[in-house]
Amino acid sequence: MTKRIFSSILLFSTIAALSAMALITALLNRISTERYAAELRDSCTLIASALEQSGMSYLERTDFGDMRVTWIAAGGRVIFDSEENPGNLKNHADRTEVAEAFRNGTGVSSRYSSTMMDTTLNFAQRLTDGSVLRVSGVHPSFMRQMSTMATPMLILLLGTAVLSLLYAFISAKRIIKPINGIDLDHPDIRSSYTELAPLLTKLRDQNGMVNRQLEELRQSRDQFNLITESMNEGIIIADPKTSILACNSAAMKLLGAEESTSEKHRSIFSLNRSAGFRKCIQNAMGGVSSRCILPTGSSGEECEIIASPVNAPDALSGIVVLVFDVTERRQLEAMRREFTSNVSHELKTPLTVIYGSADMLASGMVRPEDVAEFASSIRSESDRLIKLIEDIVSLSKLDEERITDQEDVDLYELSGEILRRLSPMAEKRSVTCLLSGKHIVYSGSRTILDEIITNMCSNAIKYNKDGGNMEVRIGQSGSHTTITVSDTGIGIPPGQLDRIFERFYRADKSRSKKIEGTGLGLSIVKHGAEYHGGTVSAESTPGKGSIFTVTL
Repeated sequence: MTKRIFSSILLFSTIAALSAMALITALLNRISTERYAAELRDSCTLIASALEQSGMSYLERTDFGDMRVTWIAAGGRVIFDSEENPGNLKNHADRTEVAEAFRNGTGVSSRYSSTMMDTTLNFAQRLTDGSVLRVSGVHPSFMRQMSTMATPMLILLLGTAVLSLLYAFISAKRIIKPINGIDLDHPDIRSSYTELAPLLTKLRDQNGMVNRQLEELRQSRDQFNLITESMNEGIIIADPKTSILACNSAAMKLLGAEESTSEKHRSIFSLNRSAGFRKCIQNAMGGVSSRCILPTGSSGEECEIIASPVNAPDALSGIVVLVFDVTERRQLEAMRREFTSNVSHELKTPLTVIYGSADMLASGMVRPEDVAEFASSIRSESDRLIKLIEDIVSLSKLDEERITDQEDVDLYELSGEILRRLSPMAEKRSVTCLLSGKHIVYSGSRTILDEIITNMCSNAIKYNKDGGNMEVRIGQSGSHTTITVSDTGIGIPPGQLDRIFERFYRADKSRSKKIEGTGLGLSIVKHGAEYHGGTVSAESTPGKGSIFTVTL
């Protein structure tokens, strides 16, 4: 109501103010134009008189200010122009004011510029020699003067608006005060007009229903958010236009998306720019369930995308996308395939030797003096086969954590026993074995700890230089116990340090073929350390040696 009263008063006041201002401006413009034309005429008369007396020299030395002075010969050729080079001007004989001056002695014309909103007034006077002197000046047009009045008009309009608003406010305040006092959330039928009672009753009932629905919706939303945010799997819900309706943090993390891209109404394609993801989503938008595997990181991380359409009776209502981290699963599958391949190869080699030697013995193709050599070969390969199977069984137990023996083990004494056990191997290579540190008792599996130290020491001897040194040091750092084995051997290339704990992996394959071993020793060391909640690390300089440290 206040708005309607205000609009009516403002419209009337605006029309009246604009009309009055336009009328006044038009009248002032007419008076101003006539006065300016008289000034041009007087100026033209004075300049013509001076020109008659002094000639061209007067025109050349005089500054005419805002006026433009042009001297035109009897044929229309421009002799002088105060603003332009006469040689660049066309013949002026056909100009209205000039032609009129040639005929009648004086001539007047005006030209309006819509671009500049100015009017150019021209007054021409014929001289005694038949030439014509023209004086021109620019005078603001009616539209220009109207534009200069914009600020006063705006002030007037603002004043009118303020007065109109004030009047409307005073007039409507008494009428609308009871209505404005209604509490729309809790309407009281008794506090308003009787005529509004049915409306307020309906409003109160609707408020109650809306509040109940909002509370149910809020509870459902909170429950949905709680469930999805506690999931390790990602979930995304999008509408038929691919705008995100819901997206949990797990989906953002797995897809490598920035946090801002999870905002609602953003395109689902902004979560991941890969072609596989786009194709999977497009298939779901086409009504076909789809799945794909996406690489999502620089370290080999992968996730599985399952996109399914949500179909209404007559159209697609959206899609649901599930995101699973399959990095570990696919890595385990790859490791299993590689392990199977390696085991097959490692088993095949000694079995081939055993079978070949036994076959030759059985067929009588071996000379009596060579039988012992063939038997030794069969025994050597059998020992290798047994050692390989034992290592595989040990790794299997560590993987399944089926080792239960726990006891207090003096690591210093255990290391001494192992070095004495390996002394024949060391003497064969002239490797000096040292033991340092202190007696530290650790509660763990003696079997596993024995295998850890044995494998590290065995490698330090096998991959050492003839006449080299190796040392076992038992130490303690805070609450951690360390077993460090160092050697002066061939070392390991830096690019292979992160792979030496893989099963069947050997850094120097050309040399490793000459050295007996199953390729599982360091893998047993790693799994044994992890069984005790520890870690293993390696440092190496090619040609100088290596240092292996197990931290428990």
